[in-house]
Amino acid sequence: MSTTGERSTNTIYEQVQASPEFADLRSRLRRFVFPMSVLFLAWYLLYVVLASYAPGFMAIKVFGNINIGLIIGLLQFVSTFVITTIYVRYANKHLDPAAEKLRQQIEGAE
Repeated sequence: MSTTGERSTNTIYEQVQASPEFADLRSRLRRFVFPMSVLFLAWYLLYVVLASYAPGFMAIKVFGNINIGLIIGLLQFVSTFVITTIYVRYANKHLDPAAEKLRQQIEGAE
């Protein structure tokens, strides 16, 4: 509270949120998350569309009782782990250092 009775709303968190460093961090996150989400959702949609409209293709036996549908379905899980690994590496290199700098700035002001 100020001496004039006005309430100060410019907290350290709002200052950091308005900073160019925070905008850059948010931009870096979005540049990774949005394209990766679109890529994964398109991959999943392809699987669903093939399962719905191309059952003959999905039923093609590759070896034994293993068919293309089963392989693509299992690749959905593999792609999830690959995306997670890529994200962790990206975050460690591009997001975490910037976030740490902002955290130290906030903690130093409190």
